[in-house]
Amino acid sequence: MIRKAAGAVAGIVSAVLTVMATQWLSHSLYPPPAGLDRSDSEAVATHIANAPVLALLLVVAGYIIASFDGTLVAAIVGRAKPVAYALLIGLLMLVATTSNIIMIPHPHWFSASAIIGIIAAAWLASIFAARILGSDAA
Repeated sequence: MIRKAAGAVAGIVSAVLTVMATQWLSHSLYPPPAGLDRSDSEAVATHIANAPVLALLLVVAGYIIASFDGTLVAAIVGRAKPVAYALLIGLLMLVATTSNIIMIPHPHWFSASAIIGIIAAAWLASIFAARILGSDAA
């Protein structure tokens, strides 16, 4: 039981660190305007609307990679039920991403890509983890 909980925590930490790293990269390559008040949702929405496509693609890629690596790490550390970890990590990623999309308007392609990508990545990671873990993973 402790191993399964450790797997869940490790997967969540991995996913969060991946999102942080890709957002840092995006902000490093495409810094927000000086003086942007992040508490002003209208100013943030304007910034997102004017952000370069590559900056937004990096963020979407981060969500997708985080869903994949979070699920994979969780299943390998937990050594069991990759589908359960995919549901956990995928659901957490979907909730966080959907909350972000609701609070700050994003282009439709961004929202669709992020949601579909998160689901697909968690599912693919569960398949990959099951193959790594072998028949014990069922």
